[in-house]
Amino acid sequence: MLFGRVVGTVVCTEKVPSWRGQRLLLVDTTDPSGTSTGARVFAAIDLVSAAPGQRVFVVRGREAAVALTNPENPADAAIVGLIDSVHEETQGAPA
Repeated sequence: MLFGRVVGTVVCTEKVPSWRGQRLLLVDTTDPSGTSTGARVFAAIDLVSAAPGQRVFVVRGREAAVALTNPENPADAAIVGLIDSVHEETQGAPA
């Protein structure tokens, strides 16, 4: 599970049948505060109608493949949530 920011779109003239009707977006991985991690930008299937510049929650690997209901989905990354805010709990120093 990753935090990310949508940085662009991917336009395809042909897609595998299980991706028809789905958008592909470019995602930059971020830390919980929204700062880029500097990792390579990747394409992900957009399942939540994300917009450029929006912070998103991304799953990769098998979780991405099962995000679409079609069992023949070859996805490696899927946007499954829109991030409104992130609140981290801090733990006190050990005694």
